[in-house]
Amino acid sequence: MTSSPSAPRLAKHLGMTERIFAGPRTRKLLATVEAGLVRVEERLGDELTVSDALVDAKTRYLYEAGGKRLRPMLALLTAQLGDGATDDVLAGAAALELTHLGSLYHDDVMDGADKRRGVPSAHAVWGNNVAILTGDLLFSRASQLMARIGERAIRLQADTFERLVLGQMHETIGAQPGDDPVDFYIQVLADKTGSLIAAAAQVGVLFSNGPEELAEPLLTFGEKAGVAFQLLDDVIDLSADPEATGKVPGTDLRAGVPTMPYLLLTRASDDASRALAQTIDDGVSAIAEGADPAILDEPLARLRDHDVTAQTRRLAEQWADDAVAALEPLPAGAVRDALTRFAEVVVDRAS
Repeated sequence: MTSSPSAPRLAKHLGMTERIFAGPRTRKLLATVEAGLVRVEERLGDELTVSDALVDAKTRYLYEAGGKRLRPMLALLTAQLGDGATDDVLAGAAALELTHLGSLYHDDVMDGADKRRGVPSAHAVWGNNVAILTGDLLFSRASQLMARIGERAIRLQADTFERLVLGQMHETIGAQPGDDPVDFYIQVLADKTGSLIAAAAQVGVLFSNGPEELAEPLLTFGEKAGVAFQLLDDVIDLSADPEATGKVPGTDLRAGVPTMPYLLLTRASDDASRALAQTIDDGVSAIAEGADPAILDEPLARLRDHDVTAQTRRLAEQWADDAVAALEPLPAGAVRDALTRFAEVVVDRAS
């Protein structure tokens, strides 16, 4: 008889929803949130259906490839602080997921990613122009949804979208002389990832007529949880198991996009770390000139096993702890418990 897997190892193979709602006080919320997610999926399906068959296939491509639906789930969860999954909450949750989907089409073009969610990236299938236009179409659909809610929703969407664009622009341009590369990178993560998760947390409480005073703590929670999520993604990006992650290991670094393990590596003072950083830099330059991306397989495997990757994981856990601390103003109960588990789960996953 084989021994059963340990609890932590088993937990990594459970879905994120099951893990977030695993506590005794949160299980009762699970059915409510799942019912809301079904309604969000229906809304997404409607919004992603386009009369032009050629366009329809493209707008639905990454949606049908799957996804964690973290943002709608978070909105539905914080809505329980108010009147629950109102029509406005559902519309806002769907709009933010459309915004997220649109950003993936654009990100893959700019990063030159070959795969997304286990399938070829949209630009690899249809080319850059079509992928960019598809992302634009999803952004417009998201704005239409928010406009149906009202002026406050339009402002929230516009402010969030501005941060998404600024984050991507700063990442593209890179840190400038005088910028601390690590602090600069954290701000990029806060803008690109944290802002959208923060918006989801706010949508739930604001559009369910929840307590107005909880909007700011939830914004802080969402942004910090988003940074934690992306830092852990930097660890996952180096994973040796592309079937689990849905991406080629080291996709970001091969495309010349710095990640936290690499940035920490460049700060290391020992000769071996400096040599590894130089090898990675040389490989990225060679790939940009047409070399086989596989030339970085071995250096990236060494980076995966380097202490800087473990440091990145610990940094993600610290940001998750800070996210939990931001929940202090929320009333004790199932919602706060589930939000705490949300922050814990985003830094304890394999994909």
